[in-house]
Amino acid sequence: MTEYRYCQVQDEGRLRIVTLNRPEVMNALHSDAHFELEKVWDEFSASPDLWVAIVTGAGDRAFSAGNDLKVQAAGKRGPTPPSGFAGLTLRFDLEKPVIAAVNGVAMGGGFEVALACDLIIAAENAVFALPEPRVGLVAGAGGVHRLPRMIGQKQALGMILTGRRVSAQEGRTLGFVNEVVPQGQALDAAKRWAATILECSPLAVRASKQCVYAGLDEPTLQQAITTMYPAQQRNRDSQDYIEGPKAFAEKRKPDWQNR
Repeated sequence: MTEYRYCQVQDEGRLRIVTLNRPEVMNALHSDAHFELEKVWDEFSASPDLWVAIVTGAGDRAFSAGNDLKVQAAGKRGPTPPSGFAGLTLRFDLEKPVIAAVNGVAMGGGFEVALACDLIIAAENAVFALPEPRVGLVAGAGGVHRLPRMIGQKQALGMILTGRRVSAQEGRTLGFVNEVVPQGQALDAAKRWAATILECSPLAVRASKQCVYAGLDEPTLQQAITTMYPAQQRNRDSQDYIEGPKAFAEKRKPDWQNR
């Protein structure tokens, strides 16, 4: 396993766990961290043996406080990779599911990383916000665009224009949090969700994810439904497309080959 400076990476079978590892600054990220994380996600995307990922934060205080403002204030912000904040927020071609296990503060870019994931599991002490306007910035790593698409324009603007903090429970009520668990249990709960996903056909999961996101960009519902997306076609052409119904008929667990 490659040694990383700003994150920890642990593979458990078909699951990859990525831990943002700068607890001394509440896991805030800078240019070097973004490029390091880009490599982590590139590897995850390319590996046929890894099917699901979880991203979380080191320590019990923060998932990620977002952009390292002290680095930026010192004039050392540096570039961001093409894949975006944490190597993830602009990764629109990642078909494999990613789960955010939010174990504390998820502010600014940290919240945007969570929003870029497919599921958000939050501990009771999790706090979400896009406070960029309070420091003269815009949540440009996806926050101002993803949040209105997830929870509706008025609720999103209520967060974006004020920078107000939202609890885990309110996040679930608003609709961007899937589950709230006791403090210290976010990662375990995310693993539980991952295990359930791993029971499914990996190709069908990826096809379903692609259908959802690509379909939302279609101009009409009819076009979304009648379009055959690339991952959907790959799923139909796969051995797993036959294995699933066969296993059901034979009353056994399917043996997914991911091909």
